[in-house]
Amino acid sequence: MRRAVLLILVSTAFLLLAGPAWGFCGFYVAKADTDLFNQASKVVLVRDGDRTVLTMANDYRGEPQELALVVPVPTFLEREQIHVGDRAILEHLDAYSAPRLVEYHDEDPCRPRLMYEMAAPEARSAADGMKVGEAGLGVTIEARYTVGEYDILILSAEESNGLETWLRQNGYRIPAGASRVLESYIRQDMRFFVARVNLSEQSRLGFSYLRPLQVAFESRKFMLPIRLGTVNSDGPQELFVFVLNRDGRVETTNYRTVKLPTGMDLPVFVKEDFADFYRDMFAEQVRRERMRTVFVEYAWDMSWCDPCAADPLTADELRELGVFWIGDERPQPGTRPIRAPQPARDVFVTRLHLRYTGETFPEDLAFQSTGDRTSFQGRYVIRHPWTGREDCPEARRYYEDLRRRQEKEAETLANLTGWDVNTIRDRMEIGEPPRQDEPWWKRIWKE
Repeated sequence: MRRAVLLILVSTAFLLLAGPAWGFCGFYVAKADTDLFNQASKVVLVRDGDRTVLTMANDYRGEPQELALVVPVPTFLEREQIHVGDRAILEHLDAYSAPRLVEYHDEDPCRPRLMYEMAAPEARSAADGMKVGEAGLGVTIEARYTVGEYDILILSAEESNGLETWLRQNGYRIPAGASRVLESYIRQDMRFFVARVNLSEQSRLGFSYLRPLQVAFESRKFMLPIRLGTVNSDGPQELFVFVLNRDGRVETTNYRTVKLPTGMDLPVFVKEDFADFYRDMFAEQVRRERMRTVFVEYAWDMSWCDPCAADPLTADELRELGVFWIGDERPQPGTRPIRAPQPARDVFVTRLHLRYTGETFPEDLAFQSTGDRTSFQGRYVIRHPWTGREDCPEARRYYEDLRRRQEKEAETLANLTGWDVNTIRDRMEIGEPPRQDEPWWKRIWKE
């Protein structure tokens, strides 16, 4: 049977076989996780010095026997460097770092109370015809492993035509254009990690889904190969990269990296439409950047969050992802409590999101650590209006300011998403004071 090969970072396409920060008041009500996007792949990169642990989760849909995964890697991989990951941990990391919506409720302007900002703790430091042997094609099978439900080959090749022929002869459907991309990796002396699903092992282990694959290696190259996945893609691909390191925010060196717009006040109805808002907002930012930009959605010290879309990862979960420099930390006296068990210090997470094609991202992603530990998150705010009566001069001014605020919210939403501002206005409930028998100033005069 010819298998579909999932070349790194493709969901359904290319099928072959730091100082103190201020906390945010408000209540978290919604998040924009990776499930909002189709053809979305998740990759976790743990980087410390020259050591990389790469965990790959692709949302391949189809029969597992049709799947194979081909990943260029910079060095030979021993059996001990390959593991099967836990999908739940990636989902937890996704939820923890997802852009979020928070809500506030306006206070009674006639009875103001003092508001304080909560201080946060200091930030811490994946051909028909006569068959020719591997040697005749310049292809070397350097190792064979079975890891969990996957059968794995480590290949090297002398030239791309030989590798392409070998893949075709062994049941892989190679699209036109693959040879050119394969050749570029061969010139870099990279090897190829090839994983197939072993159905009998999958049945024996009792998993009904494909678990993430994880590889660890040492290389000076801090990069992620994405070009193989665009050779015969049927449209733009969605990629989320979560980078865990000690140093701080990570960015790409060969593409523009920008932070998403954040901190905007939006109309209250967005609470019910947050998924649509976020998809359209991200699409509008991609359009403005001509699909040539990597967006930062989150950058934060893993030991805390504010507001929390999910609890921080525990030390055990971080170790499963390959974070090896942590111990079993305990909360320190005087630190702000966290709902989850205290994770380790010195783990900084950067969440990157890009939509790409082979034309807009012709090179693999190259990364660098900026050393910047400033906290950042995609965070959007809705403010519920106060609905009391005009019992004081402050209330009258409040309603005047409220109408101006709501007009600004409509314009902000239209600018972020490209939605029609008049349609937005029609959906908004413009704040008006409740009708009363007599004006506030007469009642106050009588009192």
